[in-house]
Amino acid sequence: MTQQEIKTPYYIVYEDKLRRNLSLIKDVADRAGVEIIMAFKANALWKTFPIIREYTGASTASSLNEMQLSLDYLKGDVHAYCPVYTPETFPKFMEGCSHITFNSIAQYERFASDIAAHNAAGSGHRVSAGLRVNPQCSVIDTDIYNPCLPGSRFGMTADMIGPRLPEGLEGLHFHALCESSSFDLERVLAAFEEQFGHLLPQVKWVNMGGGHLMTREGYDREHLIKVLKGFRERHPHLQIIMEPGSAFTWRTGDLITTVMDVVENQGVKTAIIDASFACHMPDCLEMPYKPAITEALPDDATEGEAYRLGGNSCLSGDYTGDWRFATPLKPGQRLTLEDMNHYTTVKTNMFNGIQHPSIWLQSSDGTLSCLREFTYADYRDRMD
Repeated sequence: MTQQEIKTPYYIVYEDKLRRNLSLIKDVADRAGVEIIMAFKANALWKTFPIIREYTGASTASSLNEMQLSLDYLKGDVHAYCPVYTPETFPKFMEGCSHITFNSIAQYERFASDIAAHNAAGSGHRVSAGLRVNPQCSVIDTDIYNPCLPGSRFGMTADMIGPRLPEGLEGLHFHALCESSSFDLERVLAAFEEQFGHLLPQVKWVNMGGGHLMTREGYDREHLIKVLKGFRERHPHLQIIMEPGSAFTWRTGDLITTVMDVVENQGVKTAIIDASFACHMPDCLEMPYKPAITEALPDDATEGEAYRLGGNSCLSGDYTGDWRFATPLKPGQRLTLEDMNHYTTVKTNMFNGIQHPSIWLQSSDGTLSCLREFTYADYRDRMD
């Protein structure tokens, strides 16, 4: 089978590109002496986990479902962070997680005795508790992804904590990046040490969160390693944890669609495809951003024909663009929307009951295999 024989729309993941990212991440972890774990919020395509497991088994989860998926298919330690835990969910998090980070001291104090009792029982793995802190250093331009905005609900500031941490807290966690550079991390780390340095002798580990896009072309991995080694030299007793999401699956998959119709209104041409930005690529509308299209001309091109792409839902805003193409788009023409394997399949929805794209894997030897096809039953059973 070839890609041309697969019915659109479909996501396709490339094993060789995934392994490239995993190799780069493992190299950074080994050379810097840190632990880099996978964040499920960016990608939960568990049928690719056998590949990922060759490089790392640990993950971070923000729900019981993510935790269980990791225990079932990645099979390493699970680190948890949730804005809130409940009396119903927390015992299950203790059963499945090695590290649990709390968003506030009040949340920790609510469950501190449960952790102490769990660890004292000695009947299972030990749970290490941590606290999320807010270094108040904004390096993210898009507000929806910026956890350090004034009034943020995420983490505690230094003045809220005081000179000492409550007894039993063993780690600090900060997350202030989003598809950021090593130089952004350097800025945030300086703010973190300035504000929370007095607490570091009291803890065993620091989790630097996600947003480290170390697999992006042009990312300065040597500088990252230098920054991490410098932090370890200043605080040799600490275990360093990082949990990037996008970096694991950055540019490892595409969404293949077909132009179904071309409409024009007041001089604007829109090619309507058999996929939906609202349903299948929601980050394009949330961020917002315009994905690269393999068949389109470069962004700075002035020649060719300009088109928006419109999705196949009834949401008026289900479109983005514009792109330019060397020749007019026509129904039946396939388009490759690039880099659709992170923060894509995890965010899809079934608005309008629109059929989900199937999901395929291209192995390193070129073989194509279908990981998942969706049917009416998937839509029906969500409402059951």
